[in-house]
Amino acid sequence: MDYEETLEYLYERTPAFHKIGALAYNPGLERSIALDDLSGNPHKKYNCIHVAGTNGKGSVAHLLAAILQASGYKVGLYTSPHLVDFSERIRINGRPITQQFVIDFVRKNIKFIEREKISFFELTSSMAFDYFRHKKVHFAVIETGMGGKFDSTNIIKPVVSVITSISLEHTQFLGKTVTDIAYEKAGIMKRGVPVIIGEMYDEGLKQLFRSKAFEVSSPIVFSSQKDTLIDAEVHPDGSWMFDTHHYGILSGELKGPAQKINAQTVLSTLRVLSNAGAQIRLSAVRKGFKHVTLMTGLMGRWQELQTNPKVICDVGHNVGALEMNKRLIFFEAGRHERTHIVLGISNDKDIDGMLSLMPSNAIFYFTQAGSMRACPPAEIARRAEVFGLNGQIYYSVDLAIKEALKNASQKDFVLITGSAFVVGEALELFPHKII
Repeated sequence: MDYEETLEYLYERTPAFHKIGALAYNPGLERSIALDDLSGNPHKKYNCIHVAGTNGKGSVAHLLAAILQASGYKVGLYTSPHLVDFSERIRINGRPITQQFVIDFVRKNIKFIEREKISFFELTSSMAFDYFRHKKVHFAVIETGMGGKFDSTNIIKPVVSVITSISLEHTQFLGKTVTDIAYEKAGIMKRGVPVIIGEMYDEGLKQLFRSKAFEVSSPIVFSSQKDTLIDAEVHPDGSWMFDTHHYGILSGELKGPAQKINAQTVLSTLRVLSNAGAQIRLSAVRKGFKHVTLMTGLMGRWQELQTNPKVICDVGHNVGALEMNKRLIFFEAGRHERTHIVLGISNDKDIDGMLSLMPSNAIFYFTQAGSMRACPPAEIARRAEVFGLNGQIYYSVDLAIKEALKNASQKDFVLITGSAFVVGEALELFPHKII
């Protein structure tokens, strides 16, 4: 099989959650452990940083990878889902995994895959671990796919664990309450391994994390209470200036209100890594915060695709993410004559909750990505009426975006959001913006 045939095989023969949703969910670590043993436990050959959470884990993971890379380390980065090409999931110093390694890894393990019915995420996690060993990385930043306790990545023993914000997500798998979900995320804590907790204002959840940390003798740090920031100032475009205790003034490239707590989480994690012997350069912290997208290939986080009219895409795909982005959305809407929103949502999300956060004076282009998980745009439009949101229905992202651009004047604002899959298809219409 060539690269495209190999990917086609993976999507067809291994259950992929990003494609088919609930049918791909098969909790338990037995298959991941077995595949890891078959590969010779590659993740034991380098230092791992494990990142879980509802929102923010992508930003935190990419920032940590960029800073370690700028400090002179070879750094692996494993994230999901991909937006344009599978290879985005597995990177070293910003460079995607080679097509040949993907082909060879699948070929080498194909009998085991078929016999044990390995899932897509189990396979790609094992592939990442093996690739990082093959390339002799110093650090690997590993992002969980969903949850934590039974996530395929939870076979590693990291040098530090990080848990970002907690909100309702995947409730059919992780539990119906935020407490249930926090318990699942807390499952990444390992005996004796320090854990950094990001945004956390709920005293009940704090106690849950403290109890779990005590149970496994894990030193715990709540980053929002840590003395990392002296001051933080958000710029009109959503980017940040951070005045820090240990690293001076940092220019934060990533945008949105969530980036303040993400910065605190990253800075707290860096202190733990430094205390463990990592050589974190001052210039590297500044470079990582300022140039994270270019250094790591991060895309789809309030990313500007075009200037006139201004076109922004964002992968915010749940209530927590949109609550964080609401200020940016309304800010841009207030600066432009009209706002056009291309919106597609997966059917397993809190659709009503997401719609309730949208500006009622925007023109909507309800659409769907080419995924079995996509909610039909007619259903989104029907539910949107309850919130006074009006627009037209388009059965492809391509058509929706082209219509929005046709209708928008040079002084208008176009936002493409609601789903990572929608953003992925949008990026292919702006190839010069694919990193």
